[in-house]
Amino acid sequence: MKFTTRYIALGLLVFAASCRESEPEKPKVTYSDSNKGKQVEARQDTSQIKIADLPIQMEGTKYLIHPIGDYRIYEGRSKAAANSSSAERVSFSVSNYNLFEITGFLQNLKFQHIDSTAIRPLTTRPVSIQTATYLNTVALKSKLQLMVYSLSDMDTNKDGRLDASDIKTLYISEISGARFTKLSGDFQELIDWNVVESKNRLYFRTIEDTNKNGEFDKDDVVKYHFVDLMAKEWKPENYDPVQ
Repeated sequence: MKFTTRYIALGLLVFAASCRESEPEKPKVTYSDSNKGKQVEARQDTSQIKIADLPIQMEGTKYLIHPIGDYRIYEGRSKAAANSSSAERVSFSVSNYNLFEITGFLQNLKFQHIDSTAIRPLTTRPVSIQTATYLNTVALKSKLQLMVYSLSDMDTNKDGRLDASDIKTLYISEISGARFTKLSGDFQELIDWNVVESKNRLYFRTIEDTNKNGEFDKDDVVKYHFVDLMAKEWKPENYDPVQ
């Protein structure tokens, strides 16, 4: 009997897993007559409690970076009583830091010069920052201290939340947070980016949902761009290596 029960349980687990795998992913863009081709503004969730991690100072810079995120509560087993029902667990960490990159799901970053008590936000608009990368190799070569960000700034799937399920975009700023500039176009999903130090250029690829089916697939158009990091104004230029 135990042998049969074990196999029934195993069968149920396999069936549940196959059901999850067969569930289609939610589209990153939901279209309606009101938002086709228009920016979809996101609203900040005021019910969440904001907290900050301890500040981070990138090597060779004079600015502290304060990651800002939500105080998170999870449901899990209590360590004090293994036989108790699910209990709340809390996390006081909102970010991770490794090798000149801050990662997480952050509401903002705040910047503070080491000789000042003033703290300024990166942006006053709702965003969900997933990565913030200091261009250390560029700084070593040209003394130009810059940060590059991948984030979501629009509720593109119209689910009422701003998170990683929305389109990811590319931004850049100075190490102080000043000149915070969007590089990728609205409704274009960031694929990847890299820096070519010999040319002081930031290259990146995006994909646009040209067939307007809410998904990014082989029928859509991949676009190629680069930005001159030494320019007074960061303006992406298009190029086509495929032609």
